[in-house]
Amino acid sequence: MTVGIVDTTVLVHLYRNNADALAWAAVGEQQLAMTPISWLELMVGAAGKAGQTRCKAIFGQFDLVYLTQGDQEWAMQQMERYRLSHGVGINDSLIAAVSYRLQIPLYTHNLKHMRVLLGDILPQKPY
Repeated sequence: MTVGIVDTTVLVHLYRNNADALAWAAVGEQQLAMTPISWLELMVGAAGKAGQTRCKAIFGQFDLVYLTQGDQEWAMQQMERYRLSHGVGINDSLIAAVSYRLQIPLYTHNLKHMRVLLGDILPQKPY
């Protein structure tokens, strides 16, 4: 059972071999997942085939949780509510939607936007 969602910010740290991120991920005591949005975001930034291979190795550490129609509708509501006032983007809204639906923590370093979307309880800095 998935107990938390890993945001793209954490995946980028793993890709860049950030020591704190690697130590956090190595503990591996809990079943974490990511969304296809984060999958796409990391892959688009990968440098060549070697970068894509590295991304796939990172992805293998996490389950993949797909968005539902309800997630997309929730994300659309949040965009309407917070785009102009807080600068919340499409991808953040979609990633947060999964965490909101499952009522599980979103591990991220983007607390500015995710707190607006999820409140103070769900978004957490992992390290």
